[in-house]
Amino acid sequence: MNKDLKKIRKALEAQGFETAVTRRGHLLVLRDGRRVALFSGTASDWRALKNSIADARRAGFKWPP
Repeated sequence: MNKDLKKIRKALEAQGFETAVTRRGHLLVLRDGRRVALFSGTASDWRALKNSIADARRAGFKWPP
Protein backbone atom coordinates (compact mmCIF):
# COMPACT_ATOMS: atom_id res chain seq x y z
CA MET A 1 0.00 0.00 0.00
CA ASN A 2 1.53 3.33 -1.02
CA LYS A 3 1.77 6.39 1.22
CA ASP A 4 -1.15 8.22 -0.44
CA LEU A 5 -3.46 5.29 0.14
CA LYS A 6 -2.30 5.03 3.76
CA LYS A 7 -3.23 8.70 4.32
CA ILE A 8 -6.64 8.14 2.77
CA ARG A 9 -7.21 5.03 4.89
CA LYS A 10 -6.34 6.91 8.07
CA ALA A 11 -8.72 9.75 7.13
CA LEU A 12 -11.51 7.29 6.29
CA GLU A 13 -11.19 5.55 9.65
CA ALA A 14 -11.11 8.91 11.47
CA GLN A 15 -14.42 9.82 9.81
CA GLY A 16 -16.16 6.61 10.89
CA PHE A 17 -15.70 4.39 7.84
CA GLU A 18 -14.59 0.79 8.19
CA THR A 19 -11.66 -0.35 6.06
CA ALA A 20 -10.23 -3.75 5.27
CA VAL A 21 -7.53 -5.03 2.97
CA THR A 22 -8.68 -7.85 0.70
CA ARG A 23 -6.61 -10.93 -0.11
CA ARG A 24 -5.56 -9.30 -3.37
CA GLY A 25 -4.37 -6.09 -1.73
CA HIS A 26 -7.34 -3.83 -2.46
CA LEU A 27 -8.67 -1.46 0.18
CA LEU A 28 -12.36 -2.10 0.85
CA VAL A 29 -14.32 0.77 2.40
CA LEU A 30 -17.56 0.06 4.29
CA ARG A 31 -20.16 2.31 5.89
CA ASP A 32 -22.89 0.72 8.01
CA GLY A 33 -21.98 -2.69 6.60
CA ARG A 34 -22.38 -1.60 2.96
CA ARG A 35 -19.58 -1.30 0.45
CA VAL A 36 -18.88 2.33 -0.37
CA ALA A 37 -15.67 2.18 -2.39
CA LEU A 38 -12.88 -0.12 -3.43
CA PHE A 39 -9.38 1.29 -3.79
CA SER A 40 -6.92 -0.59 -5.94
CA GLY A 41 -3.75 -1.66 -4.15
CA THR A 42 -1.58 -0.96 -7.19
CA ALA A 43 -3.53 1.10 -9.66
CA SER A 44 -2.35 1.10 -13.25
CA ASP A 45 -4.66 3.95 -14.23
CA TRP A 46 -3.89 7.42 -12.89
CA ARG A 47 -7.63 8.13 -12.51
CA ALA A 48 -8.33 5.05 -10.38
CA LEU A 49 -7.48 6.76 -7.08
CA LYS A 50 -9.55 9.84 -7.96
CA ASN A 51 -12.53 7.71 -9.00
CA SER A 52 -12.43 5.75 -5.74
CA ILE A 53 -12.21 8.96 -3.71
CA ALA A 54 -15.26 10.24 -5.62
CA ASP A 55 -17.18 7.09 -4.65
CA ALA A 56 -16.26 7.61 -0.99
CA ARG A 57 -17.20 11.31 -1.15
CA ARG A 58 -20.67 10.37 -2.36
CA ALA A 59 -21.04 8.43 0.90
CA GLY A 60 -20.01 11.43 3.02
CA PHE A 61 -16.20 11.27 3.04
CA LYS A 62 -14.52 14.69 3.32
CA TRP A 63 -11.31 14.89 1.28
CA PRO A 64 -8.92 16.58 1.67
CA PRO A 65 -9.42 16.54 5.44
